Amino acid sequence: MSAQLEVSVEGHLGVIALNRPEAINALSAGMIAGVTETLTLWRDEDRVRAVLFEGRGPRGFCSGGDVRAVRAMALEGRLADAEAYFAAEYAMNLLIATYEKPVAAIADGIVMGGGIGIAGHAGFRFTTANAKFAMPEAGIGFFGDVGVNYILSKAPVHRALLFLMSGAPVGAADALALGLTDCAVMPERLSELRAGLVLAANAANTATAIVALMQAHSIQAGERMLCGLADLLAGELGLESAAAIVAAIDLRASESAAIAAVAGLLKTRSPTSLETIVQSHRAARKLPGASQVLALDLRLARLMAGFPDFAEGVRAVLVDKDQKPQWVPQSFAGVPMAAIRAAVAEATTVAAAAV
Repeated sequence: MSAQLEVSVEGHLGVIALNRPEAINALSAGMIAGVTETLTLWRDEDRVRAVLFEGRGPRGFCSGGDVRAVRAMALEGRLADAEAYFAAEYAMNLLIATYEKPVAAIADGIVMGGGIGIAGHAGFRFTTANAKFAMPEAGIGFFGDVGVNYILSKAPVHRALLFLMSGAPVGAADALALGLTDCAVMPERLSELRAGLVLAANAANTATAIVALMQAHSIQAGERMLCGLADLLAGELGLESAAAIVAAIDLRASESAAIAAVAGLLKTRSPTSLETIVQSHRAARKLPGASQVLALDLRLARLMAGFPDFAEGVRAVLVDKDQKPQWVPQSFAGVPMAAIRAAVAEATTVAAAAV
């Protein structure tokens, strides 16, 4: 078991705490393996009636996958190892999404990428007013993976696309509207909430007891800033390609500071990432479940990890931290659309054949 996980059982509540605070609990391969091993063990263990995910440290629940490690694999030509990392992560996501026992998550602080892949797939999702949710992959040459397209599929498509394409962090109100969480709670009451979850696991009907906790602790989450902006740009976000969406939003930049800001942000993102995000999200909405969406993610992860934008984006944001990625291609004209569409079509065909 990885030392970067704390695993315990309190009463009938199994607790998995991400414990890599120096990296805001970024998911190492060992952590992913440990979560999978623990959930598999607890599946048939009678004393564990429910599971809770939480994150250690003051900065957040989880900052995502360990993309620096994956970048190193890609640069060394070990794409099979990179694929194995993603395959293990996505298998963990699916295990959480389909777990037979109630799974709760308390998301506080930073909840990004792979953090959404854990907390977002839980059946009972608590967040605080301090939380910031984001899928920043367009800024590192990747795409919205970890089954987030399945999680977002109940939100209006224009809201989901602006969240994914911009990579902008959102608060609890937007997270609720996007379907990333179920309940906003006061940070000051987290200890009380956690104690309540231990009691709920002891109840005759654990799921009903957790719902009652949600009702007791729920607070108003504030204004939905990103979703409000997405609603204003619904027409533009409904266009067929990322290239068309970015150009159309740019034409409206003079209307407000908010539109100008998001137009400017989109121009800094990898064109290849943006097209992959648009194509994969729309395809995912036609797939029947989390398993098929995660299978699509794996096909695209295999493709994207081998593109130069992934290594360059991680370098610019997380390694050298100069925030000046040099995308290849720099414009939408050179984006390898044929490869992206082929990967999407392959996953869609396999999903259709399995039904």
